[in-house]
Amino acid sequence: MSAPVLKYQGALSALEPDARRKLLARTGESDALVASRVQALIARVRAEGDRALFDFAREFDRVELAALEVPRERWSAALESIPSGVREALSRAARNIARAHAAQRPQALEVETEPGVMVGRRPDPLSRVGVYAPGGRAVYPSSVLMGVVPAKVAGVGEVIVCSPPGPDGLPSAGVLAAAALAGADRVFALGGAGAVAALAYGTQSVPRVDRIVGPGNAYVAAAKLQVVDAVAIDAPAGPSEILVVADASARPDAVARELLAQAEHDPEACCVALVVGAPLAQAVRDAVEEQARVARRGDIVLSALGSRGAVLRIDSLEEAWPFVAEFAPEHLLLATEKPSEDLARVRNAGTVFVGQRASVAFGDYLTGANHVLPTAGLARAYSGLSVLDFYRWTTWQRVTPEAAAAMADDVGTLADSEGLFAHAAAARAWRVP
Repeated sequence: MSAPVLKYQGALSALEPDARRKLLARTGESDALVASRVQALIARVRAEGDRALFDFAREFDRVELAALEVPRERWSAALESIPSGVREALSRAARNIARAHAAQRPQALEVETEPGVMVGRRPDPLSRVGVYAPGGRAVYPSSVLMGVVPAKVAGVGEVIVCSPPGPDGLPSAGVLAAAALAGADRVFALGGAGAVAALAYGTQSVPRVDRIVGPGNAYVAAAKLQVVDAVAIDAPAGPSEILVVADASARPDAVARELLAQAEHDPEACCVALVVGAPLAQAVRDAVEEQARVARRGDIVLSALGSRGAVLRIDSLEEAWPFVAEFAPEHLLLATEKPSEDLARVRNAGTVFVGQRASVAFGDYLTGANHVLPTAGLARAYSGLSVLDFYRWTTWQRVTPEAAAAMADDVGTLADSEGLFAHAAAARAWRVP
């Protein structure tokens, strides 16, 4: 008899405390070691600039780079070289991403808090942003679109893409094609912590940016966290994850497909289903095992499911919602009879897929929603990437002479109470309009 594919099964209520903690924590045991290595890499980039980046390409990518920046003609050639079907699908995705994110553009506002006192806020696009595109186990041109297109919709002045070089010294043709299609301004053949450090602090060739966005491996995630003294970042992101909530209306094979789709990303992906009733839970487990054993990326799938895969039985949907809020998944799929109603019960998810036909794969590529999302429970506080990430806000205040006179004494009183006597004097000077 073969070993079980899934790490955890049985009733959610019977899950051992240590198992529950591991499902909820979802942090790697090697985090401290990765952070230490990343710190050293960042220090080298800050001290040596381009020289460190060329060294990293030799050491980590096994390639001798002639230049860090990729000439624009190579992007254009890549766009022409990819199959027409892929090019058309990328174009469709870019259009939908632009449409969805254009609807999210923020507006300036001004409010009169009391007569003669006006407080306003204005969204200003960032001047320059960096978009990181992975290039490890898999290449994700779609992630280029998810970063570049919203930035362009927001009106960012310059968008720079960084992606690891392949054996030819260039990022993948798919990444280059997506950069051209999305309207990126510059592309660099840089990966890992070195790329993040270069974008954050600048080098002789790579300009410093205002914000860095995009998914990456553990080294990229750690580097982004270590450069927040110099640059803004999007939500910290780690290995992919999904939580499926399913009731009797769900198809077991559909639930299994969703679990496998995330499992194939990374051996550390976390794939969990909460299933109402023992018969359906067993059917889902059987479907997962059947599909996993024939998966084309089988080694990765089996590793992920064997370390962080779970199909857990619940007695009713009411049992699911507290766990959903605590788990705070990157992707949440509601494979339930009334998913639109259940959506109102959801708290803390990167993005929610409403109904079993709303496959996570559709959101990863074509719906127009952004697939750059918080992981490891950080959806409790972070949101997915959006057009809002590419603005900063300018706040202003207007005060009429009459309003200044009306506020002068109260401001003076408050300033005196805090021992800030020059503040008090500055306010009281305007007591007469």
